[in-house]
Amino acid sequence: MTDRTDQRARMLAGRCLCGTVQYVVADEFRYAANCHCTDCRRTTGSAFKPFAGIEREKFSVTKGADHVHTYGEEKAHDARCGKCGSFLYSVVRDGAYVHVALGPLANEPTIRPSEHIFVGSKAPWFTITDDLPQYRAHVADGPPMNR
Repeated sequence: MTDRTDQRARMLAGRCLCGTVQYVVADEFRYAANCHCTDCRRTTGSAFKPFAGIEREKFSVTKGADHVHTYGEEKAHDARCGKCGSFLYSVVRDGAYVHVALGPLANEPTIRPSEHIFVGSKAPWFTITDDLPQYRAHVADGPPMNR
């Protein structure tokens, strides 16, 4: 039996700033959010991390795997290009999922962030100006703060 999902999946390309690390990911993301937690802000050097989550087997580094620098453990880490430092993705949920940073994608994904998470620890100098739901912590931890 053939897996029809894999045959029809639109593949997205991503890469670091210098092009040393490149990857492909199926455009079959399960969820997307803007994370304002302290760790994501430090990791990205920005007010929040826009990301999309997908099963790990639907993501593959196609070039420069030997230049991927990870911070963390095998089943929970952040990955950057070891040459230019670009933040690329995080392995999460006990290694089962990848949170792909949306910035390095060369193609437009069909999914968009649908909420802001960990707003309880967002940068005080940043104001959220869209109407997406805002959660004090994770979505599973309770109702949105702004609804």
